[in-house]
Amino acid sequence: MTVKELDGRVVIVTGASRGIGKGLALGYADAGAAVVCAARSARANPSALPGTIEATVDEITAAGGQAIAVRCDIGVDADLEALVERTIEEFGRVDSLMNNAMAPTQAVFDASTVDEWDESMRVNVRSLFLLTKLVEPHMTAQGGGSIINMSSHGADHAVTQFMPPGYLTYSVAKAALERFTTALAPELVGRGITVNALRPGAVRTEMTTLEYGEDHDWSGWKGPESVVPAAIFLSAQIATDFTGRICDATTFGADWP
Repeated sequence: MTVKELDGRVVIVTGASRGIGKGLALGYADAGAAVVCAARSARANPSALPGTIEATVDEITAAGGQAIAVRCDIGVDADLEALVERTIEEFGRVDSLMNNAMAPTQAVFDASTVDEWDESMRVNVRSLFLLTKLVEPHMTAQGGGSIINMSSHGADHAVTQFMPPGYLTYSVAKAALERFTTALAPELVGRGITVNALRPGAVRTEMTTLEYGEDHDWSGWKGPESVVPAAIFLSAQIATDFTGRICDATTFGADWP
């Protein structure tokens, strides 16, 4: 029997109902991991974007993989606690955490509000801290783990001139995510836990299609599956020195590892 990269591993993926998160969940399962698919979208809603965690799990199990769906709003402490508790109850361990979910906030500075700013920082930044706090004891007790924080080139100062108006709050949240990654990594490396950030590149999802429209020039954009190889590599980095890095999925296999 062929041994897969993540055989025996348990991976939590937030935002697994659609887009990059769904692509990662499917990719992790194909690599042999048991996947905990977390998101707010547990049931189909005709007025919302397509996709649910139940549908993602159905695809995984239909292909012979192992997965469970756990409804989770990353902005709600009790939901995060329940997510980790359910993972441990079901599988007895958690090897990797993919922090992929993000509450989108788009508004130009003049139109944005303090409440929108606070909500973005609470949901998108605070959740990183809390969910890492929840998985760390389990990872430490089992000898290590890996945490991957999904970032964006929007966090990079160099791309500011190319960003359309309205991405101020988003860019700041992603920059905070990257600094959280690099600052936390040296504190956890001695426990066998690696912490890395991953920039996926230009990926066409249900959300980006809604934002830019069907008539947008999508040449050069890739599908969610393009992020999977880099994500699998990072999830496999347990008790290694590959940590505290800001990685670009579009260059995986070229200039890293």
